[in-house]
Amino acid sequence: MHTCPPPRKQLRKWLTEYSTVVSNYGHILFEEKASVDDDTRLALTPYFESAHLDARECFHKLARISLHPDGDEPGCDGQYPTCLPLITRKGLFGEVMCGMISEAFELVGKHEWIIPVFLFRHHEDAGQYIYTLNRDPTRTREVIGRKGDDFIGIVLDEDGAIIRFIAGEAKWRATWNPSSVKTVMLGPIVASTEGGGEKRARADNGVWFELNRALSVPLGLEQLQRILIEREPEKFASVISSLDRILAHRSPVKVERTDLVLLVGGPPASRKPGQSLIEWEAMPKEYTAGRDLQVVEILIENGEDLITGLYDSLWAKEKAHAVK
Repeated sequence: MHTCPPPRKQLRKWLTEYSTVVSNYGHILFEEKASVDDDTRLALTPYFESAHLDARECFHKLARISLHPDGDEPGCDGQYPTCLPLITRKGLFGEVMCGMISEAFELVGKHEWIIPVFLFRHHEDAGQYIYTLNRDPTRTREVIGRKGDDFIGIVLDEDGAIIRFIAGEAKWRATWNPSSVKTVMLGPIVASTEGGGEKRARADNGVWFELNRALSVPLGLEQLQRILIEREPEKFASVISSLDRILAHRSPVKVERTDLVLLVGGPPASRKPGQSLIEWEAMPKEYTAGRDLQVVEILIENGEDLITGLYDSLWAKEKAHAVK
């Protein structure tokens, strides 16, 4: 389970926050105060270990390797998530940051978000990759991303029942610019013959499209319940029971949903301090779902170095033990 609190003090030391709320639309821009140093990376590490622990146990069990492998025991080649390719790590980094920001900062609605567990165990291709890699260390390849919402957080009432959840969508780019933002949010430009003649237009399959058609009760809630039943059925009995009512086909209990969009990566070369990638003064017109919306931008230099150093350092003491 995820039990580590976010490193609030270090986050505020590392990032400058520009936050606005207009009706049911929240926008936060984070800029670096200084480049990431070892102190920042070390402060982030326990949270990332906590976020990945459930999936790590599942994937190591699938591959029949120990969580604490000895040097002469098979299974030191494919430890999760360290063994995953950089492009996959980037996606995981964004998903974990969704949770960290939700827990550490005030978002639209001023709710107290709780993340009992991250849903990384449902990253099917990562499990297949680790299983294979631990039997043939030469079988490295790209890993397909996990399907579904990038992360789920919940709000509980005084009885421990879910009354609201937040579903996050994280996107990483080494360098953001106006073109890449439009491509991510609206879809790529493609050829079209609609209306006669060949034209070029947006495919309309970007983040806004996916959010506008998102289910009011997504698969992520079903996945969350299954993990809670397996791992902590007594501690989260009220949550599990409320999910039964929310997930019911007949007369389900309505639960409010907040949408979160996180854009993380390098800032545009021509960007001025305080300038955001997505408008902040009013709800983006492309978003028509009618729910609470929170946009978060984290613009950092040398993000790939941070991700590489961070994921290489996860469970470092354990790996040192494995080498002995």
